[in-house]
Amino acid sequence: MKFIVKLFPEIMVKGTAVKKKMISQLHDNLRTLLLRVDPEIQTKRFWDKIEVQADDAYLEAVRRILTQTPGVEQVLEVIQHQTGKELQDIADKVAEYAVSWIEGKTFVVRVKRSGTHDFSSYEAERFIGGVLYQKGNPAGVDLHNPEVKVEVEIHQDSVNIVTAKRTGLGGFPMGSQGELLSLMSGGFDSTIASYLTMRRGLKTHFIFFNLGGAAHEIGVKQVALYLWSRFGASHRVSFVTVPFEEVVGEIFRSTHESYMGVTLKRLMLMASEKVAKQMGIDALVTGESVAQVSSQTLRNLAVIDSVTNMLVLRPLATMDKPEIMALADRIGTRHFAESMPEYCGVISKNPVTNASFDRMEKEAARFDYSVLDRAIESAVTIPVDKIIDDVTETAHVEILNEVPGNTVVIDIRAESEQQNQPLKDVESMAIPFHELNQKFDKLDQSKQYLLYCDKGVMSQLHAQYLKDKGFDNVRVYRPA
Repeated sequence: MKFIVKLFPEIMVKGTAVKKKMISQLHDNLRTLLLRVDPEIQTKRFWDKIEVQADDAYLEAVRRILTQTPGVEQVLEVIQHQTGKELQDIADKVAEYAVSWIEGKTFVVRVKRSGTHDFSSYEAERFIGGVLYQKGNPAGVDLHNPEVKVEVEIHQDSVNIVTAKRTGLGGFPMGSQGELLSLMSGGFDSTIASYLTMRRGLKTHFIFFNLGGAAHEIGVKQVALYLWSRFGASHRVSFVTVPFEEVVGEIFRSTHESYMGVTLKRLMLMASEKVAKQMGIDALVTGESVAQVSSQTLRNLAVIDSVTNMLVLRPLATMDKPEIMALADRIGTRHFAESMPEYCGVISKNPVTNASFDRMEKEAARFDYSVLDRAIESAVTIPVDKIIDDVTETAHVEILNEVPGNTVVIDIRAESEQQNQPLKDVESMAIPFHELNQKFDKLDQSKQYLLYCDKGVMSQLHAQYLKDKGFDNVRVYRPA
């Protein structure tokens, strides 16, 4: 199968040098991803598109990569033939495929032509449409609202017959706009903010401030891995964990309860700035949205930002919660966010909504910053692509490669994944991970349970959740 990759329109309006650089970056990104699927996949770069030739055995994997890679506006699946430049030969070849498409339906032909020919695109549309009308049995021609649009691209002596069109991710190619560090809590907002920066071509690293123990950390790593593997896997990025329990303790000791939430956010920015400078990164991104919670009023955000000189991006600043949740639905992060514990709220009591800069200085002066320094020194950085290995090493959950007696396998993948790739060779029950915490205590607790997911990250997270709740009859199933 041949694919024609159409570029994000904002790429095409750039100056010649910038456009060339972006197309080259997108081509390199696609090659990196596609060659992991099949080393024989061929790619070719043009000034306005990229062509990909792949074996039919890898169609689904190629489609997924092309439609989820930043910089791609549209993907055309085409059948290509060398026909020469004679219009009759081109029309006959199109008819071999399109006659069956227009049976009993209204249709129109649309042609895009490049190269040197004795006919215009309009003349080609009329001629090919006439041939289809004669050879087929359509309901008629409709130039404005046809049931079938037959799309043809002619370039010199070759013709591409479009069989499918798929919408791409848009945005700029990953790596073309620099790097930043995303403050990740794993909830709706921080995951969507990270997605939006990745879509804009920014190489997005992740920093997590651990306030809630091992299970929370595994959960955030899980969603970071999902975002990276789906939208940014052409580049290697880092996941930084900063232990913040002692920092929270110092906030309780030194800070008035009404300023605790603002103080926590300021300390997170201070730590992120130091880590970002160590990594050679010039900007931070957060999921804050104006007025969504008490710490995100305009005044409070200004007080928070006053603690850093680093650029802080807030792509969700003017979005409302329904918009954010709808986007989470579309990109597949909603269930992750819904099952993520939220710990930032535990120190918010009678929070100030119109913080004073002078009062904040007095509160900040009482804080022992050696505690923050120790937290930053204790930060742990791993490549995102090593998260699975890291979770396996750090989670206190037993992993089994076989299913022993009196043990039930629970497939916790989403319904669509279960249908597309059913679990084979073992008996299992299906409880999607976002329902597991509510349903597990209703199961027969005299039995042992093994949780299963494709890569073992979600299963370990939720097994850890259940163990923390006091269930000792849960482990992880990872087939050999």
